[in-house]
Amino acid sequence: MPPSLIVEPTDANIDNAAGILRRGDLVAFSTETVYGLGADARSAAAVGRIFAAKGRPANHPVIVHISDVSELMYWAAEIPDGAIKLAKAFWPGPLTIILKRGPNVVDELTGGQSTIGLRIPADPVALKLLRRFGSGIAAPSANRFGQVSPTTAAHVAQGLGACAGLILDGGPCAIGIESSIVDLSGALPRLLRPGMLSRVDIEAALGATLDCDNSNAPRVSGSLESHYAPHTPVRWLSADAVSNALTHQVDRLSMGVIAMRHQPPEAASAIQWRNLSADPGAYAHALYAQLRELDALNLALILIEIPPDEPEWEAVRDRLRRAAGG
Repeated sequence: MPPSLIVEPTDANIDNAAGILRRGDLVAFSTETVYGLGADARSAAAVGRIFAAKGRPANHPVIVHISDVSELMYWAAEIPDGAIKLAKAFWPGPLTIILKRGPNVVDELTGGQSTIGLRIPADPVALKLLRRFGSGIAAPSANRFGQVSPTTAAHVAQGLGACAGLILDGGPCAIGIESSIVDLSGALPRLLRPGMLSRVDIEAALGATLDCDNSNAPRVSGSLESHYAPHTPVRWLSADAVSNALTHQVDRLSMGVIAMRHQPPEAASAIQWRNLSADPGAYAHALYAQLRELDALNLALILIEIPPDEPEWEAVRDRLRRAAGG
C-alpha cells in the first residue's frame, strides 16, 4: 500500500478530504494542538478504523471535533451552563468539554461510557474541513497509541504510513500539546487533562473552582500513566541529577538531554543536547518534535530536566511524567 499523500489545504484538497470522510475512510489534518486522525463520528465502522490504525484500546474514548456550538445539541444529552460559559470563553480553541452523551452517539466514540468529549478547534484547516464535511469528526492524535503525538504532517506519515487516505498539511501545530479536558458531566467541574489553558483561566470563565477529586472520573484521552512516549526510555530528573548522570554514565550510555540550559562543560560532545525555551508555551510548542528527533537517533536513554513546579508548567509536566512512564 502506498504511503499517505501529504497535500496543501487548498479548497480542492479539503473537498477531497471531506469526500474521503463521507466514504468512511480516514483523513489526518492539522489542529492548533496536534495533528488529528479523523473519521466520520456518526459511523461506528469509520470510528473503528481509527482504533485499528492507532492500535487503540476499544475502551479508550476519542474526542469529537465540531464546528459550531449549536452542534452540541446533537452530541450531548445535557448542556449545562458551564459548557456555554467555557465555549464562549475558549472556543474555537484548545479545550475539550466532557458532557453526558446524547442518544445519537455510537459506543465506539465513548469507550462504552455515558460521556463524550467535544471541542471546536481553532486551526483554520480543521475548521474549514469540519464545515465542508458538515458534521462531527472523531479525531484523536494521528499516531500509534501511547506514542509521541505528531505536530507536523511528516510526523503523521512517519508514524501511520498509509493508514490515512490523505494528510492535510497545515504546517507545524501552533500549540504543540493536546487540549485541556474539563469534565462537566458530574456535580462538580474537574480538570481531567491539563493543557495550555490555565486552571485559573478556566475557573474564572466557569465562575467556579475545579474539583481536585478525579476518582471515578470518566476515562479520557491521554490519561494513562504511560503515554506520549518515545521508544527510547525517558527519565525526567532534577538538573543536579542530570549533571550527575552526565558525569558518571556518559562512558556507558549514549544519551539525549532536553533542558532549559545550554550544554555544560561536563557533558561530552557525544551527548545529544536540546536546549528548549524557559517560556512554557514555547517549550510545549517544541517538545514533541524534539522527543521525536532524539528518538530517531537510537539512543540508550533520554534525560529531561524537570521544569519548574509552577501553574503555567502544569501541562508540560503532565506530558513529561507520562512520557517517562509515570
